[in-house]
Amino acid sequence: MKALIWDGEKARVINTRPLPRLRDDYILVRTVAVAINPTDCKATSQGRAATNGILGCDFAGIVEEVGAKVTKPWKKGHRVFGFAHGANSNNSEDGAFAEFITAKRDLCMATPEKMAFEEAASVAASAFTCGQGLFEEMKLNTPDNPIGERQYILIYGGSSSAGSLATQYCKLAGYPVLTTCSPNNNELCRSRGAEAVFDYNDTNCAQKIREYAQGELFLVWDTIGSQQGIEICMESMSTKPGHKAYGTILLNRITRQDVDYSSSILMTCLGEAFDVLGKHFPAETEKLEFAKRQASLTERLLREGKLKPHPVRVGGRDFHGVLDEGLPAMLEGIVSGVKLVYRVADT
Repeated sequence: MKALIWDGEKARVINTRPLPRLRDDYILVRTVAVAINPTDCKATSQGRAATNGILGCDFAGIVEEVGAKVTKPWKKGHRVFGFAHGANSNNSEDGAFAEFITAKRDLCMATPEKMAFEEAASVAASAFTCGQGLFEEMKLNTPDNPIGERQYILIYGGSSSAGSLATQYCKLAGYPVLTTCSPNNNELCRSRGAEAVFDYNDTNCAQKIREYAQGELFLVWDTIGSQQGIEICMESMSTKPGHKAYGTILLNRITRQDVDYSSSILMTCLGEAFDVLGKHFPAETEKLEFAKRQASLTERLLREGKLKPHPVRVGGRDFHGVLDEGLPAMLEGIVSGVKLVYRVADT
């Protein structure tokens, strides 16, 4: 089969990859579309995959075979989307950028009937990232248990894929959402539910956020993790007494001692041990159990039309397009307000 792999020195497309072994708690999926995430770019730029390991995380496709211990009622022919551990240094068979892949059983989700594969491929990694950061680590109320009071949250980086979904989850959970983006993405952020949008390049950005919230901003979730962003987040937050929390998807550090800090690592949601950049992450069953609940929530919200996928830009040339166009564009920072998606059979 065709796959995009890390050969030990560089990423390249091959046509001779054998089908992955089907583990008991996995399903075999024929991929139809895949999406690029920032973690995919970091994996290739840092060379942190097993030799001959499959790259990529986000996919949508069709179930081909079901493992013996899978508990969800998947059957051959079901349309699914989900997340795979791309560039896994511990298992070269994991990853989404291949014609056939294996994916964790209960973390796969049913693609809504009227949703295209290309849209579905853009959702899972960002959905699990949001669940970990907002609900597991920051302990915010979920859409199933909306907050009973008006409490602002700032989603820093609202036009990112994670930021776009986070805005929607938080609004559904009852939080008025403030967010930042470049002005050309203002309408996207508003369409996803942001109450107010601020230009992160405005030198008075933090002051404007603080004034809008009348000094009552106690919650921030940062999807970018830049030094500029951290400074804006810290300056935006309230200095009044009360619990203040800053969450992020990167291992940032903050200077304010009165703000609780939390971070999350996406790959831990699979509940399997792995190593990355010299650090070992043990298997954590509770992470997997939480991710199952997030998968069920996301699946339902999409089915009910309450959650919109991030806008997608569909590229050509299957995995060659991912390698030659998509990953370089992401690394150059020229992708904004969309998620890059590629059809697997598009040659």
